Amino acid sequence: MGEYRQRYSEQFKQETVKFAQEQQQKKTMTEIAEDLKIPLSCLHEWMAKYREFGNEPVAVEERVQKLEQELREKELELKAKDREIKSTEEELAIVKKAVHIFSRPKP
Repeated sequence: MGEYRQRYSEQFKQETVKFAQEQQQKKTMTEIAEDLKIPLSCLHEWMAKYREFGNEPVAVEERVQKLEQELREKELELKAKDREIKSTEEELAIVKKAVHIFSRPKP
């Protein structure tokens, strides 16, 4: 006998993805799929196809802290590069002065 295969409308899929995005901080994908009585593989496929990042809630606190740490590290890198650029500019100014001094015709 043939298997019964559930068909879902596009609207159902989109609403399911939106719901899953809203619930991701509270539940796992497996729990969401079980609650909605749909296969986990379908949920993953639909997420890949219909996911809209605007529907996702603000990132969890751990993610925010990680991004803040990365930002601080990038800022430190930029400050170090700024110091290096200033140092190089000073060296270039010195070299220009030396070239000017040594390129003068001797009396």
